[in-house]
Amino acid sequence: MSAHPIERVFRDEAGRVLATLIRLVGDFELAEEGLQEAFAAALQQWSQDGVPSNARAWLVNVGRHKAIDRVRRRVAYREKQRQLEIEAAIASEAAPEDSDGVLDDDMLRLIFTCCHPALNLETQVALTLRAVCGLTTDAVARAFLVSEETMAQRLVRAKTKIRVARIPYQTPEADQLGERLDGVLAVVYQVFTEGYAPTTGDDLTRADLCGEAIRLGRLLRTLMPQRPAVAGLLALMLLHDARRVTRASAEGDLIQLESQDRSRWDRHRIAEGAALVDAALRAPGIPSVYAVQAAIAALHAQADNFAATDWPQIVGLYEVLLRLNPSPVVALNHAAAVSMVDGPQKALNLVDALAAREPLAGYHLLPAVRADLLRRLGRRDAARDAYRAALALVRLEPERRWLARRLAELEAGGG
Repeated sequence: MSAHPIERVFRDEAGRVLATLIRLVGDFELAEEGLQEAFAAALQQWSQDGVPSNARAWLVNVGRHKAIDRVRRRVAYREKQRQLEIEAAIASEAAPEDSDGVLDDDMLRLIFTCCHPALNLETQVALTLRAVCGLTTDAVARAFLVSEETMAQRLVRAKTKIRVARIPYQTPEADQLGERLDGVLAVVYQVFTEGYAPTTGDDLTRADLCGEAIRLGRLLRTLMPQRPAVAGLLALMLLHDARRVTRASAEGDLIQLESQDRSRWDRHRIAEGAALVDAALRAPGIPSVYAVQAAIAALHAQADNFAATDWPQIVGLYEVLLRLNPSPVVALNHAAAVSMVDGPQKALNLVDALAAREPLAGYHLLPAVRADLLRRLGRRDAARDAYRAALALVRLEPERRWLARRLAELEAGGG
C-alpha cells in the first residue's frame, strides 16, 4: 500500500500514543523510545499488511512491549528486583481506548503532568509543546520569539534538568491542578495558534490542531468550570475558529479580515464564545490575558461589517492587554489597531519605537505591518523596502504570496 495513510496515522496519533505510553511506563524518555520503535515496526508491517482498524491501540501495545524490553535490557546489568517491579507496574495497566472522562484523557493528563512546577513556566510550555503536542522545534521557537537553535538548546537543558533532578512524571492530584494551570493553558493556546497561523507550510491553517486545542479547552472547562482564565481561553479559540474557513480562498490564498465573507462565519461558535467572554470578564479579580484577547476577538466577530468594527474599544482593550502582558507581539497588534483610529503615522511611530527597543529579529509581521503603514502614507520606496524585508522572513506560503502581490502592486505603480 502507499505510504500516505501510514504517514497520516503517524501525524494524527503520535501525540496521543506518547501520552498513553508515558502514563503506562512512567518515564518520559522510555516512552519516547518505545514510540519510535513502535513507529519503525508499523512502517515495516503496515506496508505489507495494511493499517489495522485501531492503529492507536496497535502502536500503544507495541510501544509498551518495546518499553518493557528496554527495561529488561537496562536492568539486566543493574537491579533485578527493580526490573520485576517495573514490569509488574507496566503490565498491570491496560492500554486505554478513547474515554469520556476528563483526566482520563491521556493527552490532557500528560500536559498537566509535564507542566511540573519544578520547571519555570517557559520550560514547561516549550518542552510540552515539542515532546507531547508534536510541534516542531521551529514552531516552538516562534512561540517564544527566539531562533530554532536557541530553542533546541533550551529543550536539551530542560531534559537534562529533569533527569539530573529526578523530577517525577506523575499525574498530579486534584489539589495540584491549579498550580499547573497557567502552563497548561499556555500549551493549549500555542497548539491553537500553530493551527490558526502555522509557522511554515502550504496551508494557511491546520484544522486538526485547531480542533484538538478546542477539544482540550472544552475538557478543561468541564474540569475547572470556576476558573475564568479557562473560559477566556475557550472563548478566544472559538471566536477565532468561527472565521477560520473564510481566511483563505479556494486556491489557498490569504483573505484579509475586511474582505472575508461574514455570512460564512460560524454564528453558533460566535454566540458560545461571546457568552464565555462575558462570564470571564464578570468574574471577580483581574481579567486573564485570554479573556481580554477574547473580548477583542468578539468585537471583530460581532461587527456586521468591517466598517462597523468598534476600533476605539479594541485599542482600549489592547492597552489593557499591554498592562497585563507587555509583549512585543501585543504591542505590534496594538499599533495596528491604533492605525484604524488615529491614522497610520501615529501607528508607524509606535512600530518604529517597538522595533528600536524589542528583539523581534526574524518576526516577519513587524516589517509587514510597517510596510502596510508606509503604503497607506504614500511612502512607496520605504514601503517596498519593508515588504522585501518581510518577504525575506516569511515562512508560510500563503502569506508569502500575499506579501509578494502587495510588493508587485507598488512596483507597478498601484497602491
